[in-house]
Amino acid sequence: MKKRWLVRQDGDRDKIEKLSSVLNVDEKIANLLVQRGIETFEEARVFFRPELSDLHDPFLMKDMDKAVDRLVRAVKNKEHILIYGDYDVDGTTAIAVIYNYMKKFHADLSFYVPDRYNEGYGISFQGIDYAVENKCSLVIAVDCGIKAIEKTKYANDNNIDIIICDHHNPGNELPEAYAVLDPKRSDCNYPYKELSGCGVAFKFMQAYCHTVRDDFENLTKYLDLVVVSIGSDIVPVTGENRILSYYGLMQLNTDPLPGLKSIIAITGLTDKEIQINDIVFKIGPRINAAGRMESGKRAVELLVSETDDFADKIGFEINTINSSRKELDHDITEQALAMIQGCEISRAAYTTVVFSEAWHKGVIGIVASRLTETYYRPTVVFTKTGDMATGSARSVPGYNLYEAIESCSDLLENFGGHMYAAGLTLKLERLEEFKERFENYVKSTITEAQRIPVINADMEIKIKDITPKFYRILKQFAPFGPENMTPTFISKNVYDNGSVKKVGKEGDHLKLKVVQQLGDNRCIEGIGFNFGEYYEHIKDFNPFNLCYQIFENNFMNQTFLQILVKDIQNSN
Repeated sequence: MKKRWLVRQDGDRDKIEKLSSVLNVDEKIANLLVQRGIETFEEARVFFRPELSDLHDPFLMKDMDKAVDRLVRAVKNKEHILIYGDYDVDGTTAIAVIYNYMKKFHADLSFYVPDRYNEGYGISFQGIDYAVENKCSLVIAVDCGIKAIEKTKYANDNNIDIIICDHHNPGNELPEAYAVLDPKRSDCNYPYKELSGCGVAFKFMQAYCHTVRDDFENLTKYLDLVVVSIGSDIVPVTGENRILSYYGLMQLNTDPLPGLKSIIAITGLTDKEIQINDIVFKIGPRINAAGRMESGKRAVELLVSETDDFADKIGFEINTINSSRKELDHDITEQALAMIQGCEISRAAYTTVVFSEAWHKGVIGIVASRLTETYYRPTVVFTKTGDMATGSARSVPGYNLYEAIESCSDLLENFGGHMYAAGLTLKLERLEEFKERFENYVKSTITEAQRIPVINADMEIKIKDITPKFYRILKQFAPFGPENMTPTFISKNVYDNGSVKKVGKEGDHLKLKVVQQLGDNRCIEGIGFNFGEYYEHIKDFNPFNLCYQIFENNFMNQTFLQILVKDIQNSN
């Protein structure tokens, strides 16, 4: 599929020059910083040298004082506290942060993860019943609850106080909980709005830690859980999330919790420097698999494990579950693709909406992502749950999926999510009407540009600009993630120096040595996966445009720079 290259606008010239001078860095580095909103020496210091002291005061969050007072009272009165969390990575890590930290202060502590199939997302009536049966007087809901109006009322009617720690967008009405911690509350002045659910839970514990005058290091040792939530929940790696990620990765790489250590070993990451990408593609999916296929409770048990042996046992089980999940989502994706390909109307549509009552609810989100990658359009994958159709939705960059689903809210029993991902439930008989209305709304609101896959690049550079010093500074831009992605560059009218060759079993990939001009001595090696079709054009010394990222390759005790090709275009 042809891709559109979108190059970020250069930063303000005066700001670039000033920052280049004060930091003594190349103007291209200064431009990358200004593009990211970093314009002063102090902002650059915070960016390159994050400090835990730069974290915001947790009491700036609305209701934090009430939440902490209630928790202090519960501990003092030896109440039974239930930590209630969603079954995905963000929810299970949030439970684990509070459980792991609070267990040294309070013995009567337990956790609850709703069943994905019998209870669905968020606080459930069954979960409140569990709290009643187990004589819990305080429920701390993490990564969920911001729209649980009726469930909160039910808890209140049963003399249970709820503290909500959520990061999703609230509805028009807030639940009547004892305290509602959510930086996205319209009346909340907390300076950073993009915390993960686990991040909000951490801020709650930070406030409690301060109140009881505990050593902050006793809490920061759980930042490995927070960074796993940040990577898995695809929240921006900016501001406070950058600080939490920076120290979370440090913890993950040096002294991870037993549960995370077991997953690291299973994924082959032991003795390797773990980055956000490793969380996204290797660690997170395995933790997620428990909640998708069986019970998220198993994931929490992994994350609160105190011994390596117990953690390894659960880690092995979860990895086995993940293998089954991968096989299942592959099969369902193939079935869904066949449905679309077999229907002319579906192929030509602006959206993808597919349904099968046989599909496993736990993997429809992954399938939605796969279909979005294939057809590049807003996608909803439905399966049958009881007498309802349960759907998982994904969007394309720049298009607000949440608003599209909200436009059909009168057809829905419930829905929730954000711009790029959402979940929804509706009666089976309303499925066709939803499909039609969703298609019409998207068709009338999506732009033509949003229907073409985009590669975002930071700037155009020359091959000669790629130096060891340039790359050393680029590495310090990590941790990478949304709104601070790995820098991506474009070099135009470049050539291969005559070394290009096809590699891979089928010759699908290219190995290059790129020069700016034929005859240049300075070249850089590159690898281009699935770009074998350009071989003939490149080997005949024709110029081409290259979109790529720079990385360091370690081979035979030698370290050298290489480029990873993201796209190739023939020069006009």
